Amino acid sequence: MAAYDRLPAPARAWVAQAVLPWSATSVARLWTQALRESGCEAEALARLSAAETRTLAREPRVS
Repeated sequence: MAAYDRLPAPARAWVAQAVLPWSATSVARLWTQALRESGCEAEALARLSAAETRTLAREPRVS
């Protein structure tokens, strides 16, 4: 829980609405990389959403 608490507020808000149960470590890694490359929180959030979309696309569909 401490790792979750260390996430920036926008990243915590994103995790709260995420479909998948993301680990704080994964979110922090993606967030940090996106901010380093873009310097933009909106872009970091978009990258988190894109990562989730890609992950969901790989999941087998349940009938």
